[in-house]
Amino acid sequence: MTQSPERPLELSESDMRRLVGLALDRIVAHVTSLPEQPSAGVWGDGHERARAARSPLPEQASDAEEVLDTLFRDWVPVSFNTAGPGYLAYIPGGGIFHAALADLIADTTNRYVGVWQAAPVLAELEADVLRWFAGIVGYPAQARGILTSGGSLANFSAIVTARRTMLPERFLDGTLYTSDQAHHSVAKAAVLAGFPPRNVRSIPSDGEFRIRVDVLEESIDADRRAGLHPFLIAASAGTTNTGAVDDHLALADVAARRKMWLHSDAAYGGFFLMTERGRWAMRGIERADSVALDPHKGLFLPYGTGSLLVREGERLRRAHALEAEYLPPMQDASEFVDFCDHSPELSRPFRGLRVWLAFKLAGARAFREQLEEKLDLARWAADQLRALPDVEVVAEPQLSLLAFRVVRPGLSEADTNALNRKALDAVNRRGRVYITGTTVAGRYLMRICVLSFRTHMERMEQGLEDIRQVIENDGR
Repeated sequence: MTQSPERPLELSESDMRRLVGLALDRIVAHVTSLPEQPSAGVWGDGHERARAARSPLPEQASDAEEVLDTLFRDWVPVSFNTAGPGYLAYIPGGGIFHAALADLIADTTNRYVGVWQAAPVLAELEADVLRWFAGIVGYPAQARGILTSGGSLANFSAIVTARRTMLPERFLDGTLYTSDQAHHSVAKAAVLAGFPPRNVRSIPSDGEFRIRVDVLEESIDADRRAGLHPFLIAASAGTTNTGAVDDHLALADVAARRKMWLHSDAAYGGFFLMTERGRWAMRGIERADSVALDPHKGLFLPYGTGSLLVREGERLRRAHALEAEYLPPMQDASEFVDFCDHSPELSRPFRGLRVWLAFKLAGARAFREQLEEKLDLARWAADQLRALPDVEVVAEPQLSLLAFRVVRPGLSEADTNALNRKALDAVNRRGRVYITGTTVAGRYLMRICVLSFRTHMERMEQGLEDIRQVIENDGR
């Protein structure tokens, strides 16, 4: 590098072009080789490899090529290959290239959009993104939202907004209700919002892993008789365990009758609302008071891109707005938004450009078609698994996630669970796909979640071939 000794962090034009070129060469090689890379590189002694990467604070500059080579050759591969076509685990993240370009632009221009006055047009681009999301959900024009680091923070802000809207300042008698299949971030958000853990009611689910509305109402009645204040129902629009979608129409009716807040955790499933099948599965979600969405799932964006929408947007502002002498004056035109008044964050990145640029460069139709394909692939996988001997599809795909297990006559539940753990490990070690497991009602299940824009039929066929062979080899 040829930085000036007096200004070592200000790169020359040629240095900037060279540094970006060096990175781009390795990025393109990485992306184009994703189909050939193993689906996970975490085998062996990860502790030792992590220790080997440690280094003291570098006082002197290092050679850029050497640093980038080490990063891409030695360190990036020691991970779940979440950007690859074989990653069918947890809820896949995307890594769409358009968003990487947006991050490069956002990080180098380094504009602040938390206060409208600081970057009016760029703040409006982010507001546009949230209006797009509100339209996808079916919310009215007065809806408002924020972009967050993910669904966990979105659920947290939703519960804070509901608490401040529905309960008095002394709120410790407030109770919340969610399914035994809900993401743990809902209960965690309640505790962080100030509620004792005992105030979070875990309602059992039915045979399709959806919250039992009858038990929910019984629990609400019991709490009211005990002098408590039921105030929030948290529905799931695609659970992590089995992909279940709660009955939002029924839950919206319960919330309306009992004057409670209905929140929908649609972090995984929400963007399937862009498809006809998704809208059918989640019908009634537009009646929820708030919805959490994760663009880093259903829109294939990088991790760190979540969202919260609130149907009555003024409630979101009232729950989060505070004044400070050092802040510039907030604008008072209702059509514009100061995001710091709607969110726990003051300092924050320009997340909206990731979404805005990706939609502008690719078009919503491309995302919709990809989501349709994932629904098709999940249904195909379920059909293939169901046709295999000794396989039970425990959770049919309500969206693009399914759960199954191997069952053998005469095996105890413990031995069946052990067999499935062994089978999952054997499938993953083959390296073409990476799947994960979970335990539901004492049964260990293998999960397939199809939600990568790089996952297509040929990779699903490879994965099913590996699963079939492992089952035939008794889990090996």
